[in-house]
Amino acid sequence: MTYFERTGSNSFRATEHVGGAWNIEEQHIAPAFGLLAHVVECDRDARRDDGLVIGRLSYDILGVLPIGDMDVEVTVLRPGRTIELVEAVLTHSGRAAVRLRAWLMAPGATDTLEATTLPRIAPPDEHEPWDASEVWPGGFIESVEVRRAQVEPGRASFWARSPIPLLADEKVSDLAHAVRLFDISNGMTVRADPKSVAFPNLDLTAHLFAQPQGEWVGFDTTVSFGAGGIGLTSSVLHDIYGPIGTMSQILTVRPST
Repeated sequence: MTYFERTGSNSFRATEHVGGAWNIEEQHIAPAFGLLAHVVECDRDARRDDGLVIGRLSYDILGVLPIGDMDVEVTVLRPGRTIELVEAVLTHSGRAAVRLRAWLMAPGATDTLEATTLPRIAPPDEHEPWDASEVWPGGFIESVEVRRAQVEPGRASFWARSPIPLLADEKVSDLAHAVRLFDISNGMTVRADPKSVAFPNLDLTAHLFAQPQGEWVGFDTTVSFGAGGIGLTSSVLHDIYGPIGTMSQILTVRPST
């Protein structure tokens, strides 16, 4: 079982495990985000061997993505010795569906300066198991184990992991392994019943000051709805060692008529 199968040097096929939450016939975009991060890292490793790391991932969702065949094209927008801006575009049947822009940065030895005041959430074993499929359908949600501490609708901390890899027989970094779960955040502490209010995200931007480690990804998440049809899901990202960065998703909020 995998989320995707590689069908060529730049082409992939989605499996049933990426089935979406808003529409099970379409892809949940989370695994595709992980795939794009992986492709950017593969392109980096094919071009250079100095170990640039990804510090920012900024995704724009340009349209719905059917479960099927896809292609990815990578372009270096801003080359550099210690900093690069790289773009990856995922297309289906010639139509761009997701665009990623990633800043790659040279790592350095700053362990003596390591510090953050971002609050740390409790570890996974101190969160209760929660069956997200009680709220959301689809193959992707079914594939993910969630442990959650709900404070109120729209406010929770939770951990997520999945046994399903991005690709078969292909080494994937801890970063791409984690990113394949990032977009789950918007649905794990809903402010309104998704049967009566739609609130899909149009984008996702993650800023990372540490690279994720381990199988669990932690989220300290707040969901906000404005009065004018726009919402925001904000999260502090964690691995089991503590906070590693922040993430935000802009939402289009659409009450059912």
